[in-house]
Amino acid sequence: MKESKISRREFGLVAAAAGLGAMATGGCNRAMKTQTFSEADLRALDAALDAPIQNGELPGLVALVSHGENAHVHAAGVQDLSTRAPMRRDTIFRVASMTKLVTAAATMLLVEDGKFGLDDPIDRFLPELANRRVLRTMDSPLDDTVLAARPISVRDLLTCRMGLGAVLADPTAYPLLKAMAERELAPSAVIFPHSPEEYLRRMGELPLIHQPGERWLYHTGLDVAGILVARASGMSFGEFLTRRIFALLGMRDTGFSVPAGQIARLATAYQRGPDGKSLVVFDPAEGGKWSRPPAFESGGGGLVSTVDDYNAFGQVLLGKGEVGGVRVLKPESAAEMTKDQISTAQKTASPFFPGFWDHQGWGLGMAVVTQPDPVSAVPGRCGWFGGYGTTFFFDPHRNCVATLLFQRVMSGADDTRLGDDFLTRAFRAAEVHRG
Repeated sequence: MKESKISRREFGLVAAAAGLGAMATGGCNRAMKTQTFSEADLRALDAALDAPIQNGELPGLVALVSHGENAHVHAAGVQDLSTRAPMRRDTIFRVASMTKLVTAAATMLLVEDGKFGLDDPIDRFLPELANRRVLRTMDSPLDDTVLAARPISVRDLLTCRMGLGAVLADPTAYPLLKAMAERELAPSAVIFPHSPEEYLRRMGELPLIHQPGERWLYHTGLDVAGILVARASGMSFGEFLTRRIFALLGMRDTGFSVPAGQIARLATAYQRGPDGKSLVVFDPAEGGKWSRPPAFESGGGGLVSTVDDYNAFGQVLLGKGEVGGVRVLKPESAAEMTKDQISTAQKTASPFFPGFWDHQGWGLGMAVVTQPDPVSAVPGRCGWFGGYGTTFFFDPHRNCVATLLFQRVMSGADDTRLGDDFLTRAFRAAEVHRG
């Protein structure tokens, strides 16, 4: 049975559950011109960011747009509707699928270290996923399988082509989707609550949906990549990220949980109420899921961060692996991350929501925009969204990094509207001007 295409609204509903991102970006040379912001465009940007708070759509938000050596920050509204604690520049947010870019960068560091190659099988470090079998058809029973044509590769994980991932369909209609849900493996806003070993044990019980490398299926490969990084490095995933990325960049507030002494800085996560307009708590700060270290450090969507921390990471990608004289990635690694890895045939065979592939492809852990689109007439930006209400893209053409963070779980067709409008206005404000 063919996988059905879905509407953009239906995508939003599933994306809410998956902590997913949504649309995005590609490669371009970093602009080397004197650059300034358009002050009029910045004022318009701030007014547009204030509007959803004033009309009750959001409790609050923080945005940072960096352009060359200049940065513009806008914090508005509150972290929590009950306490009325104001949003601040250093407010901490669940960044959900923006974690994927960090996971891809971490994996590339181990490629640079010689631990494995991008096209090496993952079997050495993840034997639970060796000798895979593949469903004969999407609606086959779990024992109607064929042998995988080849092992899953490291590249398959980062490009979401491992053969398992989000399928935007009724899970009760397909035996494998039902089995994934029963094992708590279906992409969800609720992160897998058990250990990485248990995650792999449960995944090892299931066949793949498609042959490795055949089609793009969102999310799951990046969760597996986080476990790969931990096993190959001999550290926990979080420890590796701290040592090799966060400490170098001064990303003090980025991790898989928030220390007790800083929990007051974590914004409450909300979702729309039954009426579609009111906001109800989805995850509180105090006593919530990020108030303690998790059993599973999700490479697909588990990090918290701030606008300044994530901007620092974005500057590395914009700078082809280096920022401020600090090299985090080799230039060739950064270039590989921002190159469209998905063939035309694979895009045709991998429906997500209508129009998903019209302007973009997928690199390593992020989308790459390859054609002019409604956000910008100039392709070349890279990044991703997060299902808790986060947006990140960098645009080499404009030498710009744009980060917008708020905490309202995706649940409808207009969830990417705010992010898209933010990007459009941010890049307009950062158009290249000669000094």
